Amino acid sequence: MRALVTGGNGFLGRYIIEYLLERGYAVTAFQRSSAPGLEGRGVAVVQGNLGDSAAVRKAVSGHDAVFHVAAKAGIWGDRRAFWEANVIGTRNVLAACRAEGVGRLIYTSTPSVVFSGKAFSGADESVPYGRNWLCHYAETKAIAEQEVLAAAAGNLRVCALRPHLIWGIGDPHLLPRVVERARSGRLRIVGDGTNRVDITHVHNAATAHVQALDALETGAANGRAYFLSQGEPVLLWEWLNELLQSLDIPPVQRRISLPAARRIGAFAEGAWSLFRLPGEPPMTRFVATELAKDHWFSIEAARRDLGYRPEAYSTQQGLVDYIAHLRSFSTPS
Repeated sequence: MRALVTGGNGFLGRYIIEYLLERGYAVTAFQRSSAPGLEGRGVAVVQGNLGDSAAVRKAVSGHDAVFHVAAKAGIWGDRRAFWEANVIGTRNVLAACRAEGVGRLIYTSTPSVVFSGKAFSGADESVPYGRNWLCHYAETKAIAEQEVLAAAAGNLRVCALRPHLIWGIGDPHLLPRVVERARSGRLRIVGDGTNRVDITHVHNAATAHVQALDALETGAANGRAYFLSQGEPVLLWEWLNELLQSLDIPPVQRRISLPAARRIGAFAEGAWSLFRLPGEPPMTRFVATELAKDHWFSIEAARRDLGYRPEAYSTQQGLVDYIAHLRSFSTPS
């Protein structure tokens, strides 16, 4: 089996590649920069941009399966940049797969494709795509996912995976940002602090991608999307405070109501747009909503069709390993 992983040097991409190598597959990573660590493992690295259709086709050529993991993520930025990476880039991957006769495509999506500003408590894949996006990432990923699933055919079998809040050792964004904001005293509980959310350990997310490839071989998952998580939603603020206290950081106790957080977010979005300020606003309406409301989903479809078993790497084990990893960097040698 010859497999291409777009964004192979990223957080999730590296874990997927590890599992593919364990199977003895020939693996290629397509990304914007070099990756000495991957090359040292025998992974072929092809540099290029998803917006370059010729580069994408050249990278895809000669492969049996493609894992399209690369994307532009974030809560803020130029819509054109999100569109170029997430929509045009995915179209280029689809076109390359068709032109080069690739038989399997696994697309890394996100639960944000169903964002509507409402809470989700155990929703399954029948929930419709979102609206009132408040976030270019969610909007463009939804458009791309729909186009991927519409491409499902006998000669190109596709599926989309929606892992929720991926975390674990090597996470460059989610938990490190939470820890940094908590250390500086800039983190606030939004809402009443009782909302439950899904999280997905990176080991389980990567395993699901490889399981999806197996499922596509039988056609079971063709043309379908799947929510992924640990299968046990956590009380968001209680879980984050457990992490913080384990790192000797005071727990987050100060609160702000959702309406107040949304007003602050709207003001910050306006200021960032008007004055073209660098970086991301400290709060947006999208983030305020996500921090305050339930958003957890049924993973029964993934269990049934993919054989997905998140118990293989439990939330508690993941937290213990993650804390030990962080402490190893702060312990004097």
